Amino acid sequence: MSNPVGWFEIYVQDMARAKQFYQSVFLVQLQALHGPGADMELWSFPGDMNSYGAPGALVKMAGFPSGGNSTVVYFHCEDCAVEEARAAGAGGRVQRSKMAIGEYGHISLVLDTEGNMIGLHSMK
Repeated sequence: MSNPVGWFEIYVQDMARAKQFYQSVFLVQLQALHGPGADMELWSFPGDMNSYGAPGALVKMAGFPSGGNSTVVYFHCEDCAVEEARAAGAGGRVQRSKMAIGEYGHISLVLDTEGNMIGLHSMK
């Protein structure tokens, strides 16, 4: 069976601030998506269905606050210490510095500017 994850969403309150954070940490440009209604704003991460990673987007929607959730999205990195440092410099906060997870590499846990915890994963 292939990877069953087909999409992810990270809910935010301040889209401009959240976009700046993710673009700064991962050195990517998010692209506007047309939402199903006027109360929904979406900006997608770059994606390629033929390479590593599930596509996803930042979402601002009335009635769906950010933070306090129990789902952690892990972003693939060459060395998660690099993105961890960028996260701290972009207004985020390091929850757990880079740590080894045995044969599975390393992870860091950071909080974005909206209070969402995200994971960073690398093999080195």
